[in-house]
Amino acid sequence: MKVHLKHTSFLKENTAIKLGGSKSEANRLLVLQALFSGIEITNCSTSDDSQTMMNALSSDGNLIDVSHAGTAMRFLTAYFATQDGREVTLTGSKRMLQRPIGLLVDALKALGADISYVKNIGYPPLLIRGKQLKANEVTIAANVSSQYISALMLIAPSLPEGLKIRLDGNVTSVPYINMTLQLLKQLGFEGGFEDNVVRVLPGAITGVKKIRVESDWSSVSYLYGLIALTQSGKLTTSTFKKESLQGDAALSDIYQELGVETIFNEDDSVTLQKISEVTKAHLEFNLINTPDIAQTIAVTCFGLGVSCTLTGLHTLKIKETDRLFALKVELEKLGAQVHITENSLMLEKSTAIKAGVAIDTYQDHRMAMAFAPLVLKTSLTINEADVVSKSFPEFWEVLKELGILLKIE
Repeated sequence: MKVHLKHTSFLKENTAIKLGGSKSEANRLLVLQALFSGIEITNCSTSDDSQTMMNALSSDGNLIDVSHAGTAMRFLTAYFATQDGREVTLTGSKRMLQRPIGLLVDALKALGADISYVKNIGYPPLLIRGKQLKANEVTIAANVSSQYISALMLIAPSLPEGLKIRLDGNVTSVPYINMTLQLLKQLGFEGGFEDNVVRVLPGAITGVKKIRVESDWSSVSYLYGLIALTQSGKLTTSTFKKESLQGDAALSDIYQELGVETIFNEDDSVTLQKISEVTKAHLEFNLINTPDIAQTIAVTCFGLGVSCTLTGLHTLKIKETDRLFALKVELEKLGAQVHITENSLMLEKSTAIKAGVAIDTYQDHRMAMAFAPLVLKTSLTINEADVVSKSFPEFWEVLKELGILLKIE
């Protein structure tokens, strides 16, 4: 599927957009719901990733294929390791089989799990023979993916003595660890995170616990990108909390520097409004806690003709694609000059944007959505545009609601 976006200089203002639940929150809650009875989830994510998680958790088959869903691969590895008497092979797409999982497998084995590699050591597919895990302490490197740590935290309250997780090194994506901990606490489980040690006590659910998933801040990043590229755009979207569990809520501060004000309304909606042009010639952001919004910010800066340096991006190389490389290639198609390292991206100031360029998405939902706001500056085509279903299935319909002309083929 391709989407052709026709250059437009306007954006329909005062449109109210309702976004689905955060897949990050939803996927954590779905695992906990499978481990403990009595949890009711509302406003669950409609994303492919969350649907994949639900299908896997409800399946009684021996082969579980998560396709491109990296979160599902990590969380389900831990989940199935605790399912005594259950044997499954956990696999995924070609790209998924290239994404490392050895650190998590090693940690689970240290707890007593029975997991073996079907093909290449350190990578899926995995053969998991579920059993009772009785150990209560483990050490894991902290600087690769917070999803490994969250995977361990999610199973922790189901273990006989809970779990103490020692994090070795500088912790990556702290907000995602805090998100997992706060969701556990909302459900009544006890735990803490201090001095590179996460502790989760054993627990149970009494009665019925109802929990509502907040809408996805990562998804609203693309709307921030649109507003930033307008002259005087404004839109309202829901449902968001000022005191959010999601690290990507940092968008409100980051995009203030890109000329967009965030207004938190009493009904849990937020209004995004263009209030100024960017006055700084160069911007710098450390995204160590919010790597998923790096693509959006880089494209916004390019569209505004502002140079930027983005750091803290080392985890982007093991996502759906090598996002740093993909950003460099696609931005340079449009006329940008981009320099990347293992953990950073530097975009030089650009004075012109090429028209009619076809953007490749590399089977990465964020590539498609991050580049789409450039329709306010030029015409472009997004290849494999249906990849947005991974996290934001309604994305192209939302653009139509905002008055953007697009053709799907």
